[in-house]
Amino acid sequence: MGNRLFQEARQSVELAKNASGSGQHSAVEKAKNALSSAFANSTDAERRQLSQMQNELDELT
Repeated sequence: MGNRLFQEARQSVELAKNASGSGQHSAVEKAKNALSSAFANSTDAERRQLSQMQNELDELT
């Protein structure tokens, strides 16, 4: 089944990347929260991917 929090974080980041206008700020904040939640319960490989996703979010802001 996989890590549910990791999957939710990945989906949130994709939504944030595709959001526009005033909705993007809200989506980015939600994605950052999801990344934070996922990080504690992830494998090292997942953490590396989460870090990459964090970098992508940083580029949006």
